[in-house]
Amino acid sequence: MASGKGEKKMITLKSSDKVEFEVEEAVAMESQTIRHMIEDNCADNSILIPNVNSKLLSIVIEYCTKHAHAAKLEDAAPAPANAAIGGEDLKKWAAE
Repeated sequence: MASGKGEKKMITLKSSDKVEFEVEEAVAMESQTIRHMIEDNCADNSILIPNVNSKLLSIVIEYCTKHAHAAKLEDAAPAPANAAIGGEDLKKWAAE
């Protein structure tokens, strides 16, 4: 995949039960474990997560996606109202 403007680098995460999830690199980087693997060049575009099944990995990906998008919202419009709305959404999701 060319890394042109606007294109997002994708990473494939593979669960212990061999289910693959394709996610944006920014989302994957929300996990410190995966971030270290990427930063240490221990992973190309596919990362095996051997101790996590697909059900749990899907929840982790959803969590990371919410946090990555909230951070992007804060970066795009750091107005207090936008940060508060993003923060409330995260709190509500986490409570569920």
